[in-house]
Amino acid sequence: MATISVICYKSKTLSNGEHPLVVRISKDSKKSYKYLGISVNPKYWDFKKNEPKPNCPNREHILKIIQDKKAEYQTQVLEFKTSHKNFTASTLIKTTEQVTVTKTVDIFYRELIAYYKQIGKIGNSNIYRDSYNSIRTFKKIDKLDFLFTEIDLAWLNEYEKFLISCNKAETTMSLLFRTLRSAFNKAIEQNLVRNEDYPFKNFKMSKFNLKTRKRAISKEEIRKILELDLSNEKEVIQLGRDVFIFSYLQGGISFTDIASLTAENVVNGRLEYSRKKTNTLINIPLQKESIRLIHKYADDKRGYLFPILDKQRHKTPMQKYSRIQKKIKQINSSLKQIAAKLGLDISLTTYVARHSYATVLKRSGVSTSIISESLGHSNEKVTQIYLDSFENSQIDEAMKNLL
Repeated sequence: MATISVICYKSKTLSNGEHPLVVRISKDSKKSYKYLGISVNPKYWDFKKNEPKPNCPNREHILKIIQDKKAEYQTQVLEFKTSHKNFTASTLIKTTEQVTVTKTVDIFYRELIAYYKQIGKIGNSNIYRDSYNSIRTFKKIDKLDFLFTEIDLAWLNEYEKFLISCNKAETTMSLLFRTLRSAFNKAIEQNLVRNEDYPFKNFKMSKFNLKTRKRAISKEEIRKILELDLSNEKEVIQLGRDVFIFSYLQGGISFTDIASLTAENVVNGRLEYSRKKTNTLINIPLQKESIRLIHKYADDKRGYLFPILDKQRHKTPMQKYSRIQKKIKQINSSLKQIAAKLGLDISLTTYVARHSYATVLKRSGVSTSIISESLGHSNEKVTQIYLDSFENSQIDEAMKNLL
């Protein structure tokens, strides 16, 4: 008798803090496992019932995948019994997963785009959408009606030549290839293509130069922005300066994370929040000027610390995403006007605040192990690992050098 179940595999933790879901086949006191291709945050998983909790954000979607996959294995078990064939836990998995699935690249990409949109990860959805559209332009077709097996090393090389001919920046090409590689890996997990057909083993992603022009200003220029009299300027100009200063003083916090801050993120004089991009917990001291800015914009009715989002108007992930994209354009336009007033020879944006935070601390003699070069765009994940691994006192001491 074979037992088929889907479990949350706690022995492996992904970079986003989630655990993968795996199919577990138990037969004759032996067990075999197969990754399901999806993961879940452990706080949303009922480990006793082996199912997502009622408050799981994408519960219905996960349940459907689990039910469909269990049905595949149960069907195969019936086929073995009908034909009087003996089988083991491992042969059941092997036989079931060898079933040919004819899902095109087009269908797969569309499902990915829709899935991330459904669970509120609009940025991820847009990244796969851009990849999808880029491949459509490359192939000069409206639909990607071909299988993943067609994407081999020669295909990748041709795609690279095409992107070069379009004068794409190497950072853009790197993102497009990383997204395609991610889609290919997910296709392997769903048994749409074999591991043996993986084309990225010999296509080196390291070839792309990801270094960009340094974008940082000095501590003196930061002070000029802080002290600039904007009392007669429009509110959006003042907000632009305040968001820039807040980002600089609070560890280079991104605009998206600033927009999402609520009173709950202020704890005992510290700013505690989880980065939207990496799900990494950040815990840093609030600077005096940052506290003043929070009080300046305090409004309980709005529900957020800064006047970017409004809980009454921006409820869905898409509404929040659209609002943030609109406001960041306004803020960056305001910052360019501020730069012009001060005669700064730089395209001032919220991103400059993040880079300046790292650069000013480094020039002040702060250890590069605390302020990693990757905060300046080499690899953001490494930066988060560094920040997460040091004691609060070390980061607190480092941040005294900001002004």
